[in-house]
Amino acid sequence: MATSRTAGVDRPASTSVDLDPEVDGLYERTRERRSSPLARTERVASLVVGGSFLALAVPLALLHGSSRSPSPWTVLLLLAVYAVASQVEFEVGAGSGVPTELVLVPMLFVLPASWVPLAVAVGLALGELATGYRQAHHLGRIAVLPANAWHAVGPALVLIAAGEPDPAWHDWPLLVAALAAQFFLDYASSAAREWIAFRLRPRVHLRFMVWVWTLDAALAPIGFVVAMTAMTAPASVLLVLPLVGLLGVFARQRQVGIDRALELGHAYRGTAFLLGDVVEADDSYTGTHCRDVVELVLAVTDALGVDARGRRDAEFVALLHDVGKIRIPKELINKPGALTPEERDLIETHAAEGEKMLAQVGGLLGEVGKIVRSHHERFDGTGYPDALAGEEIPLIARIVACCDAFNAMTTDRPYRKALSLEAAVAELRAQAGRQFDPVVVDALIDVIRAPEGTWPPE
Repeated sequence: MATSRTAGVDRPASTSVDLDPEVDGLYERTRERRSSPLARTERVASLVVGGSFLALAVPLALLHGSSRSPSPWTVLLLLAVYAVASQVEFEVGAGSGVPTELVLVPMLFVLPASWVPLAVAVGLALGELATGYRQAHHLGRIAVLPANAWHAVGPALVLIAAGEPDPAWHDWPLLVAALAAQFFLDYASSAAREWIAFRLRPRVHLRFMVWVWTLDAALAPIGFVVAMTAMTAPASVLLVLPLVGLLGVFARQRQVGIDRALELGHAYRGTAFLLGDVVEADDSYTGTHCRDVVELVLAVTDALGVDARGRRDAEFVALLHDVGKIRIPKELINKPGALTPEERDLIETHAAEGEKMLAQVGGLLGEVGKIVRSHHERFDGTGYPDALAGEEIPLIARIVACCDAFNAMTTDRPYRKALSLEAAVAELRAQAGRQFDPVVVDALIDVIRAPEGTWPPE
C-alpha cells in the first residue's frame, strides 16, 4: 500500500520552469524531519493516531476467529517481503508512496484478515530497522509506524465482513470495496496526523494522496493475481520482488530529479539576491528601495490570497524590478532637478533593460523578467513600454507598480521631500483606475493601515 508518511495569478503563457515553492518546501521539511527527533506536536500526533490504531488492531487480532492457519514460515515470508517493499519510496508532496500493495493484497487472502493490520505494522518496523535508519533516519521516528498502518484496517474489515473468501476474478467488487475502505482510512488517519502535528490543511494533503492512491490502484490487480497463486504456493509472493526492484530504480531516479529541482530553486533565489546586492552596490537608494518594496509587495500578495508560486514570483519581481537601472547613468537616477524629455526616455528604458538582463540568466528569472518589463504599465493603458491596460498587465506587475509608487512617495529623493502617509494614501486613491489597479490599491491601503505593530515590519 502506498501510504503518506508525512508531511489566480497571471503568469507568462509559456514557461520552461515549473517549480512549485509550496511543494518544494514540503519535500525539504519532510526530509529534514526524517533525520531529526520527533517534535512535540509530532509525538502527540503519533500517540493519538498510532495509539488509536493499536487500540483497534490488537483486540481485532486476538478476538476474531478465522479458519485460516498459515504456517509460521508463510507469515515470516510475507512480513519479510512487505518490509522490503516498504523501503521503496516515491516522494510525493508531503510524504511518499510505497509499492506495498503488491504484498498487502496477498496478506489479506493468505493470513487471517484480522491479523493483517498488525502484520503491516510489524512489516513496516522490520523494514525501517533493517535499512531505513542506517540512512540517517532518526531512530525515534519508529514511533510513527503504528500510525502508518491504519490503511490496512479498512480492507481487513471488508474481508472479515465478506467471510474471508478465497480470491477469484468474479469477486472483483470485493477488491474495489477493500480499496475504497483502504483509501478512506488512509486519508483520514494521515490527514489527522498532519493536522495535529503541522496544521497541514486536509485539502492540501488530499492533493498528494491522489498520487498515492493512483499507485495503489495500479498495483492492486497485480497483488490480487499473486494472492491467487499464494493460496496454494505461498512462496510465489517472492515473484513481486523483481517488480519492487524495478520500482526502486524509478524511485531513485525521481529522488535525484527532486534533489536537482530543489538545488535549482535555491540557485535561483541566490542569484536573485545576488543581483539585488549588485543593484544596491550600484546605487544605494535603488537597492534599499527595492528591498523595502519586497516587504510591502509580499504583504499585499498575502492580503489578496496569491498562491505560493505567485508569491515567490512577486518577491523576485519586487527585488529586481529596478535591476535595469544598472544600465542607466547614475547622474540621471539621482538628478536633483527636472529631467529633459530625452533623459526621461532613457530612464524609461530600464523596464525593458531589466527584462533583457534577466533573460540572459534564463530559467525562472527569465520568466520573472517578463513581469519586470510590465511594472511601469498603467491601469488605463498609458504606461510603458507596451501600453498594456487593465488585466492585460500581469497581476504581480500591478501589485509591484502600486507598492513601488507608494514607497517612492514616502521616501526622500534628491528632487523632493517625502510625502506624509495620508498624502500618499490620497494619491493612491486618486490614481485608482488610472495609474493603479483599484483592487490592489484597496489591499495596499488595508496593509498600511493595519493595526499598530503589523506594518511596517521591524
